[in-house]
Amino acid sequence: MKKKDQEYFKKHLTERLQTLLAEASGTVSGMTDEKPTFPDPTDRAALESDRNFTLRIRDRERKLIAKIRQALERIDNGTYGICETCGGEITLKRLKARPVTGQCIECKTEEEARENALGV
Repeated sequence: MKKKDQEYFKKHLTERLQTLLAEASGTVSGMTDEKPTFPDPTDRAALESDRNFTLRIRDRERKLIAKIRQALERIDNGTYGICETCGGEITLKRLKARPVTGQCIECKTEEEARENALGV
């Protein structure tokens, strides 16, 4: 992979990481600062439903943060863009679509087919 491409992905991933971390911090402070009281149980249920939805989103983002950090490590150690399964090159098209990927499209497709066959 060209140095220019590595710099592009490092900048993109770093910016995404900072955005996710800022959103997570805002969610935590927003949930701990609020102490609303609701006379209507329906309003309380709606708030709890919204909070649960937000927490599910943040959990997905937490997993994405871990993947972004792993991708940044691969950039730093020179293995970014190399498939972890077959050792082949991951195309720039795939990396632009999924910058945190560690597998080429062929290996990922095979992995998903195996998982579907096993019912995982």
